[in-house]
Amino acid sequence: MATSGGPEIEQLIQLMARLPGLGPRSARRAVLQLIKKKETLMVPLSAALDRAVDAVRTCDVCGNIDTRSPCGICSDPRRGEGGILIVVEDVSDLWALERAGVGMVKYHVLGGVLSPLDGVGPEDLSIDSLVKRAPEFSEIVLAVNATVEGQTTAHYITDRLAGMGVKVTRLAHGVPVGGELDYLDEGTLSQALKARTVI
Repeated sequence: MATSGGPEIEQLIQLMARLPGLGPRSARRAVLQLIKKKETLMVPLSAALDRAVDAVRTCDVCGNIDTRSPCGICSDPRRGEGGILIVVEDVSDLWALERAGVGMVKYHVLGGVLSPLDGVGPEDLSIDSLVKRAPEFSEIVLAVNATVEGQTTAHYITDRLAGMGVKVTRLAHGVPVGGELDYLDEGTLSQALKARTVI
């Protein structure tokens, strides 16, 4: 549906609608808000986007997105060598773990998961560079999603790391903190029971 604001505004709405979580209506509202607050929001946002286009890069070591490579996490001397390496599917997962304050760990971003139906094989992910990095660490934590593709990827990586003398673990799956058993699906309950721990 076209707007009555001209082709530049329509293009802005269409571009905003491509962002995850924004459909055409949300994009239209966001654009209207930008236009209403042109000097305090739109101009600074435009300038920040211009700077980001030139400054943002992918870390050559872990795959994080930063303004330098190696990134701030890989360059942080407090994170040291020989500790824990957490393997994630995407940069958003890395950022979520950092927000959660999981500790002074390092990361490796795979860039997705194995998905033969979508044509994504091992060569499309950063698994080879993970295998090269693995001997530097005492433990590799596979923090992939509990989907079929995520679990397939975890199995593949575990097989590739077998015999390297590094401990490979996975995130626990099951009942979330504050979760009520009555509201959980059978698969989650089954996994939680299998992964039970001694208290």
